[in-house]
Amino acid sequence: MKKIIVITLVILFGVVMAGLQHAQNQKSEKTTAMNDENSTLKIATLAGGCFWCVESDFEKVDGVVKAVSGYTGGTKDNPTYNEVSAGGTGHVEAVQIHFDPTKITYAEILNVFWRHVDPTDSGGQFVDRGAQYRTAIFYHDDEQRQIAQASKKELGESGRFSKPIATKIIAFKKFYEAEEYHQDYYKKSALRYKFYRYNSGRDQFLKMAWKAEEIQPAAQDASGAKYTKPSDAVLKKKLTSLQYEVTRQDATEPPFKNEYWDKKEEGIYVDVVSGEPLFSSQDKYESGTGWPSFTKPLNPNNITEHQDRRLFMVRTEVRSKHGDSHLGHVFPDGPAPTGLRYCINSASLKFIPREELEKQGYGQYAGTFNIK
Repeated sequence: MKKIIVITLVILFGVVMAGLQHAQNQKSEKTTAMNDENSTLKIATLAGGCFWCVESDFEKVDGVVKAVSGYTGGTKDNPTYNEVSAGGTGHVEAVQIHFDPTKITYAEILNVFWRHVDPTDSGGQFVDRGAQYRTAIFYHDDEQRQIAQASKKELGESGRFSKPIATKIIAFKKFYEAEEYHQDYYKKSALRYKFYRYNSGRDQFLKMAWKAEEIQPAAQDASGAKYTKPSDAVLKKKLTSLQYEVTRQDATEPPFKNEYWDKKEEGIYVDVVSGEPLFSSQDKYESGTGWPSFTKPLNPNNITEHQDRRLFMVRTEVRSKHGDSHLGHVFPDGPAPTGLRYCINSASLKFIPREELEKQGYGQYAGTFNIK
């Protein structure tokens, strides 16, 4: 009997060990696959105050694969948020940006960085005060160091700011990822994030500092088409009364009684005022609200967000960048992968069928659809 028990135990032990070995092999294969996938990516480590904001800004940049919030620059191992925010660790809130160098260069990453911080503030950033919120560029190699120094010098000599550039350029040592609830905070806690960001003063400062960049000639797409907002007199003739009330006077059309709420045809939706591309049918879904709903914009650069306190609540309004058209609102209750619901008025949109994209000057988006 004992012999049978011993043999049984040996067999069970062998099965368990084989299972563990299989799991280890799978883990190794997964890690190798991840390394292979990310082998061509580069990393930039930047500190720009609140890492919620920096992460949010960079994840919207074309060529950036992901942005991770964390801590760096200090002496304490495995710091916590409470320890860093209290000061004394030497660490700053920072973000590691994983980017595809074939789509965006390190110099261009820094250009985005400068436009989202106050580089003259050595005591923190906006409402967040203390050395743990100061700006810094942590270079990973000598090439990054040289590019960072040249970029900082160029900004300082541009006359953009009356005060000297205070952002330090520091050799990178080690990065500690922040707690999970800080990652993608702008998605997980969208309303709280919007409230914090608005009240931090960040966007108000950036709007003033980079005002000249906002008053640009009309944007151009690959076909050379320009997006402009016609005069009010022209719009009153061009638009229907409902279109004018929605886009110019921030009205809301009736649910279920509008042109596109249940439209399923393939194509893109552009601003009825300026023609700038806004949304794709591939990101459209049935939300049950009676208005066209999308999980994300087709081109985030053509969308601006604003705090809306009407109707005795705080909401996030979305407008077109070049046409300044009221589009609708974005809510944090959408489906995966974004978790967002862009609830848009049909009256703000013009639909361009997939077959008409080339003809109407939106040929660069034709390749985003599967040709059957």
